Amino acid sequence: MAALTFWRRSIQARVVASTLVLSFVVVSVVGWFLLRQTRDGLLDDRVDAVVAEALDETEDARTRLASATLSDVDAAEQQRALVDPIIQRGLTRDFAVVLAGPAGPSGVAADPGGGGATYTFGLDRTSVPDSLVDHFSSVATPSWTYTTIRRLAADGESVLAEPGIAVGSQVTLPADGRTYTLYLLFPTSEDEETLALVTQALLTAGVLLLLLVAGVTWLVAQQVVTPIRMARRVAERLAAGQLQERLEVSGEDDLARLATSFNQMASNLQRQIRQLEELSRVQRRFVSDVSHELRTPLTTVRMAGDVLHDAKGSFDPVTARAAELLQTELDRFETLLADLLEISRFDAGAAQLEVDDVNLVDVAHRVVDSTRPLADQRGVRLVVRAPDRPCLAEADVRRVERVLRNLVSNAIDHAGPRRPGATPTVVVRVAGDDHAAAVAVRDHGVGLAPGESAMVFNRFWRADPARARTSGGTGLGLSISLEDAHLHGGWLQAWGRPSEGAQFRLTLPRRNGEALRRSPIPLIPDDVVESV
Repeated sequence: MAALTFWRRSIQARVVASTLVLSFVVVSVVGWFLLRQTRDGLLDDRVDAVVAEALDETEDARTRLASATLSDVDAAEQQRALVDPIIQRGLTRDFAVVLAGPAGPSGVAADPGGGGATYTFGLDRTSVPDSLVDHFSSVATPSWTYTTIRRLAADGESVLAEPGIAVGSQVTLPADGRTYTLYLLFPTSEDEETLALVTQALLTAGVLLLLLVAGVTWLVAQQVVTPIRMARRVAERLAAGQLQERLEVSGEDDLARLATSFNQMASNLQRQIRQLEELSRVQRRFVSDVSHELRTPLTTVRMAGDVLHDAKGSFDPVTARAAELLQTELDRFETLLADLLEISRFDAGAAQLEVDDVNLVDVAHRVVDSTRPLADQRGVRLVVRAPDRPCLAEADVRRVERVLRNLVSNAIDHAGPRRPGATPTVVVRVAGDDHAAAVAVRDHGVGLAPGESAMVFNRFWRADPARARTSGGTGLGLSISLEDAHLHGGWLQAWGRPSEGAQFRLTLPRRNGEALRRSPIPLIPDDVVESV
């Protein structure tokens, strides 16, 4: 596993390995070609030499036979006079001799293993290949072939074999007028040793060349990869927030220019990030200051609005309606101001949890009961599906209720019937296991378009900006809910599909501080999964 990880992460190792593989292929092809050329050259020269020597021996034998007369010697003596000098020279020049005597009515020697054969002492007459014997089964021109020469060892029992070349030619004895076949067997051991030496030298040179190529490639890759690794480390430190990190620039080559460009990019990013951080601080401070400063005049306006609202019965209808509208907008303004103060606390990192054991089943029922008047006004039916047993989690009950109230209120705003004429229904489902507890709010309204499930938690985001907020929302409810979920170490996720409704799921760990790995409620509703 460690080797595989190193291979995936090290471009230097991959470059060296690729270069070695390609170099090995090239060296192998070139070495094979050189060995083939060397072998062919050595064998061709050896064949030419032994064939010429064999023809010289045969011609010398014919000359000696021609100088003899029938009356001087008989056939047996001519045969010995023919082969003995050649055998003697073969002992000094390292070649073997086989003289196949005449056999059969044709008078042509076909088998060197026949009874009339004469050969060098210790030679196995099967050293003459059958293909060459078949060639001389009748009168034929001189020929040669490769063979394996077998000799008896000094102990007289074991057989020594070595590669060789067999050259055959025919001669006629004047004594009996019959044709004999003369086989000369020349070993090629020295040529094989030379070829083995050349092969070993090529292999040694090839291995040394591959090692040299690997070393050179490693050094060259090191020169290129080292600046890249330095850039990666600096980029990781920049990503970790160390914006002052820079690359060291040396030289004027392409890598140096890359380092200069990288440093310029880092400086620009640092400057822009600092500007954004300053702007963000100013915005957070502005929201916080404005929210706090507005509380005093809002309190005064609220007191005046309450007086007017209490006395609206003595006003004319137009003035009474104005007093009601003033009271409604003051309520919305107070809610918006409270949400802004809450957002400013989240931005400043001042939000704190008051953790206690919370039964999500009870929380779900309280939220549904508190939002039922709004649901009745909209003609929406609220349904709670929860287990009979408590579903506990260590959480801040105030923040959890606020999250569920936002989710249920949004579901009421966007609820719609699954079938024409049916009553719009919002289902609040509670479930838990040993690891986590979750609450899901499901509606069957307009749903969410692709990509809106992530945007729905943005501040002041609305799927339809022209749509009125019948529940008096500020546009910050889901953003605050997401921050509350994160503060608990939990998840707040959304799913939606056009015309099939939406589902929002809050998942909290059973123990505060534990990491979540799963949720007991699927994000995609069961009814949607079953209809696919």
